[in-house]
Amino acid sequence: MSTLSNAQGQPPSAMAGLRFQVSLLAVMQALLLTNNVTMVAVNGLAGFQLATNKLMATLPVTGYVFGGAVFAMPAAAVMRRLGRRAGYTIGSVVALGGAALAWYALTHRSLLLLCLSTFVCGFYNAFGASLRFAAADVADAYRPDFRARAISLVLAGGIVGGIVGPELSKWSRTALPIEFAGTYLTLIAFGLLSLMLAQLLRLPDRYAKAPEGPVRSLSEILSQPRAWIAIVTCALSYGVMNLLMVSTPLAMDVCRHPYSSTALVLEWHVIGMFAPGLVTGSLISRFGVIPIIVTGCALMLACVGVALSGVDLMQFLAALFLLGVGWNFMYTGGTTLLTASYRPQEKNKVQGFTDFCVFGLMITSSASSGALLFSNGWALLNLLSLPLILVVLATSLWLARQVGWRAV
Repeated sequence: MSTLSNAQGQPPSAMAGLRFQVSLLAVMQALLLTNNVTMVAVNGLAGFQLATNKLMATLPVTGYVFGGAVFAMPAAAVMRRLGRRAGYTIGSVVALGGAALAWYALTHRSLLLLCLSTFVCGFYNAFGASLRFAAADVADAYRPDFRARAISLVLAGGIVGGIVGPELSKWSRTALPIEFAGTYLTLIAFGLLSLMLAQLLRLPDRYAKAPEGPVRSLSEILSQPRAWIAIVTCALSYGVMNLLMVSTPLAMDVCRHPYSSTALVLEWHVIGMFAPGLVTGSLISRFGVIPIIVTGCALMLACVGVALSGVDLMQFLAALFLLGVGWNFMYTGGTTLLTASYRPQEKNKVQGFTDFCVFGLMITSSASSGALLFSNGWALLNLLSLPLILVVLATSLWLARQVGWRAV
């Protein structure tokens, strides 16, 4: 965390607190993404094994996303009342039970029970999705001008998940007699680590509980162009990314690529998602938030172009890497834009609603990806993502004309 310099003349103890808390949140993000990537890598294939109707193969993935959507607003309410540390503690405990239930479901060959277990695991994801907002809280407490970089550095923790998740799934896939059963068991260890790290989290009291003051209605907050465009950007970027990412293991299986190649593609995809976090915040500070969002849209359009060019391993790898980088620019930019649209006492409500919208789009994309792939093919699946990318591009350019390219 050498980028956390004492440029603002803060006391050494304050800067040490900033460095430690941002680093801690980044490690928790790494654990969350290890869980998420492992789930993406195996859920669709496990569902494919258990489903009589193969169009239902991605239902376990949908269960995971649906759980995140259902619990997004309750998670925000818990953290508003009890603080973020309590929220992450509760989420980690539930993750332990969900992983154990997934192992039990696979050993008993029950698709319904597997979907229920991934739904339970979505509870953990609902809490973990706010780690980036916790980074903004820490920056606001110690050094407000560091907000964009704190968000991007915490998101960068997902690099570890991008490497560990696919490698973990390759190693554990055949560790037990029933394929993928061992993979779900290994997730219990990551839940325990997350539980322990959550106990070290220390947000300043004034951020653990919202300060007093007038609170606007959600509709009033969303009437601001910055707010609704930020939410649209976050939701659609995740929707497109999820649509293509969830279907990739199945598409590569249909194209007869070995599982090791699928894991390699997912690894580079997640590296693309989170490695740019080391610099995205600095780029936003230098060039403004809207140019970064627009660049993200361009990268996602390039992803579609590469995906349409063929189904060789390198085409899958390049397309998914571009998809990851494009998502990072759009999602980090949208999150930064959102933090400028609400007051401190309004943050939990707005953040919870944003994550609800994100998970809602992810439900739709994960539920439909398998059916769209098997009924229409990989090429059409990519073409269907184009209108969503263009919506973000158009609204961002409109906002730039209204308020300028920096927007925050």
